Amino acid sequence: MGRKMTVSAVVLTLNEQKHLADCLASLRWADEIVVFDSFSTDATADIARQFGARLIQRRFENYAAQRNAALDAVQADWIFFVDADERATPALANEILGLTGLDRPVRSEAGWWVPRHNYIFGKLTLRAGWYPDYQLRLLRRGLARFDPDRHVHELALLDGGEGRLQNPLIHLNYETVPEFIAKQYKYTQYDAGMLHAQGIRAKPQNFVLQPLRQFHWRFVTHQGWRDGWHGLRLSLLMAYFQLVLYKDLAKHLRNLR
Repeated sequence: MGRKMTVSAVVLTLNEQKHLADCLASLRWADEIVVFDSFSTDATADIARQFGARLIQRRFENYAAQRNAALDAVQADWIFFVDADERATPALANEILGLTGLDRPVRSEAGWWVPRHNYIFGKLTLRAGWYPDYQLRLLRRGLARFDPDRHVHELALLDGGEGRLQNPLIHLNYETVPEFIAKQYKYTQYDAGMLHAQGIRAKPQNFVLQPLRQFHWRFVTHQGWRDGWHGLRLSLLMAYFQLVLYKDLAKHLRNLR
């Protein structure tokens, strides 16, 4: 019989007192809960201590560096990364424990992708491209690192195979339209910088075709139309931010002149 393997649930935080308690409550099944905090100024650290979580504080550089530091700080066989605004359901917990409970030589997976149920503006959103929204979150210690060049939209690099879990994380995503818009502006600025670094340049047709393709992909291909106004609004917003992305990309070229 194989050795029982251990799981550490790791939550990265910065001023997450609003979400943290419910997040930690959903992770009690893990062998260890680690709150990897970026020196929060609210009650985040106190909540972590009250739940008996191990609190580690490290100055924030970027998400990839923070996650790699967390990988180095834990000793469990498996690390399950969860954001403070996410919740692990009992079904997901049982699935993870079933996969990681014993050290089975026949299993070669170094990481597992987890689907998410995104709640956007308070509504479970399973269309318009928001599901299954797989995230590579369950990692075998020693067989995974995060690409240091991907500061946002982190990319885990695996030394081994990968699998996909069936049960989703609950993600309490954007609560309001202003929050959605503010974050998308930040994402487009970062993504434009990445595209520019890859040698991609904005072409005149991109300012029309890319927003149209994005809208069609979300509203038609991924059936956003079935969610009525909610699906239409999300599809239009994401189409608009494709336009913003290429405007940001064009700015990079102008700044070099």
